[in-house]
Amino acid sequence: MESLRDKYEVVIGLEVHAQLKTKSKIFAPDGTEFGKEPNSETSPITLGMPGVLPVLNKEVVNMGILTGLALNCEIPARCKFDRKQYFYPDLPKGYQISQYDEPICVNGHIDIKGKRIGITRAHLEEDAGKLVHAGAAGLAGSSYSLVDLNRAGTPLLEIVSEPDMRSSDEARAYMEELRNIVRYIGVCDGNLEEGSMRCDANISIMPKGSKEFGTRAEIKNVNSFSALQRAIEYEIDRQIEIVEDGGKVVQETRLWDDNARETRSMRGKEDAHDYRYFPEPDLMPLEISREWVQEIKDKMPELPEQKRQRYMGLGLSEYDASVIVEQMSLALFFDKVLELGANPKIAVNFIMGEIAAYLKNEKLDISETKLVPENLVELIALIEKNTISNNIGKQIIIDMMKDGIKASEIVEKRGLSQISDEGAIKEICKKVAEANPEQVEKYRGGKVQLLGFFVGQVMKETKGRANPKAVNDLMKEILG
Repeated sequence: MESLRDKYEVVIGLEVHAQLKTKSKIFAPDGTEFGKEPNSETSPITLGMPGVLPVLNKEVVNMGILTGLALNCEIPARCKFDRKQYFYPDLPKGYQISQYDEPICVNGHIDIKGKRIGITRAHLEEDAGKLVHAGAAGLAGSSYSLVDLNRAGTPLLEIVSEPDMRSSDEARAYMEELRNIVRYIGVCDGNLEEGSMRCDANISIMPKGSKEFGTRAEIKNVNSFSALQRAIEYEIDRQIEIVEDGGKVVQETRLWDDNARETRSMRGKEDAHDYRYFPEPDLMPLEISREWVQEIKDKMPELPEQKRQRYMGLGLSEYDASVIVEQMSLALFFDKVLELGANPKIAVNFIMGEIAAYLKNEKLDISETKLVPENLVELIALIEKNTISNNIGKQIIIDMMKDGIKASEIVEKRGLSQISDEGAIKEICKKVAEANPEQVEKYRGGKVQLLGFFVGQVMKETKGRANPKAVNDLMKEILG
């Protein structure tokens, strides 16, 4: 299949639904908290009772504008809502209130590793509820379905990219950066597992050099970054196989089954006219003043790419900066450490080294440990003052994460202060040299790399407390 892939170019566009973190729903007063008892977060509006009217939540609009600005979109002076005529078993009204030809955000982009990915539009809409399939499984699966309407009416911002991505790697990088952005600006928690951020991928292939896109298939039910990549890779191979066998790719919606690692046909793909959009009669068009937009723009927090560039300006590598930014809680922790005046290079060495390894092994977020920025700053200060060695610092940082103890308390309790007295260190160096005459002879015969052995022995003798620079200098002096 790899050789066949060389004949084709892949075209990918993503439609990402971000659930906005408002306290109440887009058109109703009921709550949006995840995990509540089924059908407890409902109201007559959510339930589609006769005679009820939707009332637009202003905070939803604020979050829509903020996201659009973060995605370099234009915010039109006017947007409106439309009815999308499509039967949802878990949306009692029988239609969805969305935006069609006048969305809240248009013509944006984000840059991914030097490549610009266009954003066609971002529009506001209400989410549907959730069907829970249950009962004894027969030939068609479950014997009945239950409906949970807690999610119905939750505000969504659907972000539609241009078909600018050409590989699953690019699609994943775009999706990851999009999640970073909505998290940093505080409009969505980006939790794919809980469904607060969902992605549909439109995929097609065309012969290399062609300017005409092939027929696309839309892949739904993608709930992780790795699943997105697997779904795209499978779909590329599926479409190539169809074309190579003389067939035609059908425009349709397909579901990704991550257990079976395959896509399956769900239904024929609808076009816009199939939904029979018309302006929502119960909501007036929304006028968005330039003052309103500017007010939100003035409150824009630092975006992920800006944070990356700032970190790199402090001397961090692009890789280290990207890893820290990817984990928002880690970035906030690091920023506090910097704010308290710590040396950024020493701080990042701990964060990317011992701290990252501990978090990975224990499957923890840094906010779930007992390490606070002030304690890491104190530890770094002890190293810089030569009170303790860097190696001692690496030994005690784990205890600081587990127990929340200050570095100074651990050092005092265990007697870990660095030995900087040159006379005391020199005596230990002499003792090590006398105990290893063969190595001394080899060193003096030209095997200078044995210096590391002698230094290691001294550090072992002092339990890592000797000043490493003093050990190196004095050992060289003794060995001659």
